[in-house]
Amino acid sequence: MMRMMKKKMVKKQPLQSATVLLLLLLSLQFSSRVARSQRVPAMFVFGDSLVDDGNNNFLNSIAKSNYYPYGIDFRGPTGRFTNGRTIVDLLAELLGVSYPQPYADPGTTGAKIFSGVNYASAAAGILDETGQHYGQRFSLSQQVLNFETTMGQMRTMANGTALSRYLAKSIVIMVFGSNDYLNNYLMPSLYPSSYNYNPPDFANLLLNHYARQILALYGLGLRKFFLAGIGPLGCMPNQRALAPPGRCLDYDNEILGTFNEGLRALVNQLNGNHPASIFVYGNSYGTFGDILNNPAMYGFNVLDRGCCGLGRNQGQITCMPMQMPCVNRKEHVFWDAFHPTEAANNILSQRAFYGPPSDCYPINVQQMALI
Repeated sequence: MMRMMKKKMVKKQPLQSATVLLLLLLSLQFSSRVARSQRVPAMFVFGDSLVDDGNNNFLNSIAKSNYYPYGIDFRGPTGRFTNGRTIVDLLAELLGVSYPQPYADPGTTGAKIFSGVNYASAAAGILDETGQHYGQRFSLSQQVLNFETTMGQMRTMANGTALSRYLAKSIVIMVFGSNDYLNNYLMPSLYPSSYNYNPPDFANLLLNHYARQILALYGLGLRKFFLAGIGPLGCMPNQRALAPPGRCLDYDNEILGTFNEGLRALVNQLNGNHPASIFVYGNSYGTFGDILNNPAMYGFNVLDRGCCGLGRNQGQITCMPMQMPCVNRKEHVFWDAFHPTEAANNILSQRAFYGPPSDCYPINVQQMALI
């Protein structure tokens, strides 16, 4: 009789153990999400088309991506300049926070703004005049003003102490500089900057403007900043179309050194002057360069042309409405003439989140979240 009872109990045990284990896993998963959301309540994003998630949809601009095949692999055309998710979307997932909502969307109001806001705008630059030939865009200085508007709304819904704590724990992502070269300095027929400044002086002009706006955001209460450097612009399909076959446009890449080195030095200076904050430099040039130098390691076999575009390298004219894109999108580094695919963005986000100091200096995004 005892043997029979034991057998019956053994039969029931796996089911009970599985149930307990499932409940434990669900509890741990929930606790992990709560912990992460408390640690980093939101992201605030400032930048250009690399991280724009739809702001230009609401502006009088020709720099838009609110049409098929943009977004073919994620939610359809939302205004993101890629086939899927941007690096900001992917970092939000890693942090366990909501995708920041586009500032210009009329629906980004009320309690929703506490989930994070994206101010990035295609064609925007550090300098106000950058990208003006595209029409309306939110420049860096305007994006900071837009954040001040958001702050005004937040103050009506949260007390000062709670708001200060919330801002100090939130993470700021800033992605600027590419347009100041592509849509300013490297366009002498439209902009006089290359006549007025040599490359090092222009880089220092950008850094001085950038530093002022970063400090303005710091003055508003933000304390955790991820500042992305500029990637190898000369290797994007649009610039390769101007270079000898099989080559990047070397001049574009060479003139970026002063800016990227200066931004890293600025991070050291800011961290030294503001010990209760953390400023991180994202080595976009090095990380993206690694992808281009070792494409097979990351699963890519097409690195010199866009998945969607026209002309040489599918980069002379960017992706057009209803154009049929390539099928093997996960094997392409570039989606269109200027922007990475989701597959490339995924690697960039992983390196930013988990990477060593050579990728993210002095700490990575995961470590920044724990502070």
